[in-house]
Amino acid sequence: MTNRRNFIKNLSMMGASSMMLPSLINSAPNWNPMKTENLERPKVLFFDVNETLLDLTQMKTQVGKALNGRDDLLSLWFTTMLQYSLVTTASGQYEHFGYIGAAALQMVAKNNGIDITESQAREVIVEALRGLPAHPDVKNALADLKNDGYKLVSFTNSSNAGVKKQFESAGLTDFFDERLSVEDIGKFKPFRETYEWGARKMGIKPNEAMLIAAHGWDVAGALWAGWRAAFISRPGKQIFPLAPKTEINETDLQKVADILVTYK
Repeated sequence: MTNRRNFIKNLSMMGASSMMLPSLINSAPNWNPMKTENLERPKVLFFDVNETLLDLTQMKTQVGKALNGRDDLLSLWFTTMLQYSLVTTASGQYEHFGYIGAAALQMVAKNNGIDITESQAREVIVEALRGLPAHPDVKNALADLKNDGYKLVSFTNSSNAGVKKQFESAGLTDFFDERLSVEDIGKFKPFRETYEWGARKMGIKPNEAMLIAAHGWDVAGALWAGWRAAFISRPGKQIFPLAPKTEINETDLQKVADILVTYK
């Protein structure tokens, strides 16, 4: 009987402890499951370009005009462009990303009774990609990271010539140690081989690379390829819920930089 009473007493104490544990954790000061200041810094920071560094508002305005002012079709156009970049790579083919964007523009236009020729669509996309400004938070953040000794590399689905012009126009060229375009491997992000290629180009292991991007599909691809990742939640952008958790998730690049400079 005594043993039975002791068993019940111990069981009730365990129950009370388990009920108290969540409240103790939640009330603990500065409790953080990932203490970023103890993390080892990545050897190379890879940056997506469009929407991560460059503001696409101007581009969306021009594409919207080509769609007869149908701004509601912009999201459909962008996702169609991404879809067919994946179709192209999955089929063992490669096309200029701008040409895929133009083809997607033609497809969306035709489904909505708008006539756009191939040459017109290509002109719209090329013009729309030129002269894009950097987001307000970008230059100071890049300067902070560069001054702190990080190696900065752009990593984009756009062509080599395209991103060169974009960086010159936006005043970003001098921040980067190197520019990488998937044009050189012929496979678009987020294919695993593309991230593996990027790490090899820089002479590092996958876990020594960190992708910084404002696209859930991009950080998901990087994480599944063994990279680390930081997500910038620009307006309208979300992390893919089924992907591994990103190391950093902030609303702008400056906040990401402020965390990275604390790494050892």
